Amino acid sequence: MTDAAERKPETGPQETEPDRDDSHLDDIEEGAGCTEIWEHLAEKRDEDGAQN
Repeated sequence: MTDAAERKPETGPQETEPDRDDSHLDDIEEGAGCTEIWEHLAEKRDEDGAQN
């Protein structure tokens, strides 16, 4: 492993963007990958579209 891979970021997303609305990600499990996030957002979009 390289030194860069072992280092932790100096600031986290919440420290750099405290006003960001992440509520659309509340139902996603910790550690979910890109595919799970994409599927969750697509399902949410379908639900929202069906209501309009």
